[in-house]
Amino acid sequence: MALDGNTGAARFLPERLTLPELRRAAAHCEGCDLYRDATQTVFGEGPPDARFLIVGEQPGDQEDRKGAPFVGPAGRILDKGLEEAGINREEVYVTNAVKHFSFTLKGKRRIHQKPTVAEIEACQPWLNAELALLKPEMVVVLGATAARALLGAAFRVTQRRGEVLELGEALAVATIHPSAILRAPDRDETYQGFLSDLKLARRSCSS
Repeated sequence: MALDGNTGAARFLPERLTLPELRRAAAHCEGCDLYRDATQTVFGEGPPDARFLIVGEQPGDQEDRKGAPFVGPAGRILDKGLEEAGINREEVYVTNAVKHFSFTLKGKRRIHQKPTVAEIEACQPWLNAELALLKPEMVVVLGATAARALLGAAFRVTQRRGEVLELGEALAVATIHPSAILRAPDRDETYQGFLSDLKLARRSCSS
C-alpha cells in the first residue's frame, strides 16, 4: 500500500503527513471524476490515537451535504452497534474507502451508486495515509468496497466473516456495511450478525 505515485489522489497528498494536513489537502482532491458532482470531500474523523479504525464504502447523501462520515441512517446503525458491542466511540476513527459521493440522479433524488474499481484505486492513497498515521489496533472493514481497498480484489466478506485477519501491524475483522441492514428482509437477524462481528473486533483488541 504505497503512498507515492502520480495517478489518482497521490499527487494531492501533502508533503507533511498529519491528519489535519491530509484533511485540508483532500478537500481539493481531483484524483477521479467524482469530485465534479459531489458537494465536497468527506474525510475521516476521529482521534489520532484511535484504537479502532472503521472503514466504509463512500459517503452517502447526508454525509456529502454535511461533510462528515456516517451521519446518515447507516451511521446511526453503526453507532448503535458500537455501543452494544462495548466499543468506546471516543476510541474510534471512521472513514471511507472513497471520499466523494458517487450517485445517479432520479428526478431530484440522488441515488447511491457503487464506486468503480478505478475510483477505489484513485482514492487509495488517502486511505493508506490514514492507516499509516493512525496505526490502529483493529480495523473493522465494512462491506465489499472497503474490503477490496484493504484486503484485495479476491477477498469476499461473505466467506471470511467471523475471522480475525492480519492487516500489516493491525488486526482486521470484515463485516457487512450497516446500509445492508437497512435493505435486509430480516433486519433484526442481519443486525445481530453485524453486532456479533463488532463484538469479535472488540474482544480481539488488547484490554
